[in-house]
Amino acid sequence: MKTALKKLDSSKINLDSTVDYMVKKITDICEKIGPRAPGSEQELQAQKSMAKDLEQWADTVEIEGFTVHRQAFMGFIPFTVAMAIIATVLFFFKPIVGFILTILGFIPLVLEFLMYKRFLDPLFIGHPSHNVIATRKASAETKKRIIFVGHSDSQYEWILNYKLGGTGMKLFLIPAVVGLVICCIANLVKFIVVDINGAASEGVETFFLIVGIILCVFIVPYVGFLFFQSYTKSVPGANDNLSGCLSSMSVLKHMAESDVRFENTDVCVLLTGSEEAGLRGAKAYAEKHEKELKEIETVVVACDTMRDLEYMAVYDRDLSGTLKHDKQVKELVKNAAANCGLDVPYASIYLGACDAAAFTQKGIKSTGFAAMDPTPPRYYHTRLDSPELLVPEALKVGAEVLLETACLYDEVGLQ
Repeated sequence: MKTALKKLDSSKINLDSTVDYMVKKITDICEKIGPRAPGSEQELQAQKSMAKDLEQWADTVEIEGFTVHRQAFMGFIPFTVAMAIIATVLFFFKPIVGFILTILGFIPLVLEFLMYKRFLDPLFIGHPSHNVIATRKASAETKKRIIFVGHSDSQYEWILNYKLGGTGMKLFLIPAVVGLVICCIANLVKFIVVDINGAASEGVETFFLIVGIILCVFIVPYVGFLFFQSYTKSVPGANDNLSGCLSSMSVLKHMAESDVRFENTDVCVLLTGSEEAGLRGAKAYAEKHEKELKEIETVVVACDTMRDLEYMAVYDRDLSGTLKHDKQVKELVKNAAANCGLDVPYASIYLGACDAAAFTQKGIKSTGFAAMDPTPPRYYHTRLDSPELLVPEALKVGAEVLLETACLYDEVGLQ
């Protein structure tokens, strides 16, 4: 028996009606407000629209500002590509300099794109971005808290994914990274063999000439990497991630419609800004509220794209596979899904991250929950992510699992 059925008046919970609301809300935001680049006025307008709805169901709704350097996250691309191409040329003349340049090219790629560090932020203009936090308070003393998170912004378009699809995009990105690694090693080896040890036989020269020609071939994916994404045009983001926002909001909606408050558990919805700029909103919120989030037991469930049901999963590892989420929270969501008749597996984000990573890094028990093809699908971060691509059944399942997660957490806590 679902815990939600014991705690809420099932006669007042109409998932189909909620799905209709979710689809309409997402459609309205996409059509009336439009794409929501990190730190844009459209991002804030969408948040205010969702906050107005949350005011019907929550006791408090607050909007907090922070500063985002929105182009910093992908700002390494022109620099890294330039370093790779110059290092390829220098392989023939000055390999030690080429080696140094490849290392310089790797640093922002790893720190920004893989590790989501705010490494390049000081080099880019700051913009105002915001987080929305809505709280439905416990009826008595608050002893624990659960926060459902969805990000309000939408990504700048990934041109390669739109033109080539996920597999085609990887045919540029993977060779570009592999080429940079090979270029780095080749420059170092040539410096050691030729410049230090003085090996200059005809065979050695021929070998390094062949290596140099191979390195030149990688210039093609390097140049392709320059067109990875647009820096001016953001996408509708109906699925990524208005679907996660509305799925999270539905928990408070159902509780309010059933006139239910948990006795000792606060239920919150956090709509972050600038997730697509490197989890900046979640990082800002976790840093500002770290003390209060640790004063009582707090769990965070970050809900992302709710569309591809066959890929629905609870995230085990995050932040390009380098971060492991809390075991108890993962089991909580997985058990909630099981109560809804679903066998949801654990999965990992091996390239990228979700908002849960920002909280796990701060030692706050968290996990991610999503339903998206990891290929990625062609709609991901492209203009195709429009309301027409919403899958109502996925929204319904997501809303049901999150509601069950809240009820199960109040009932049994973390096991």
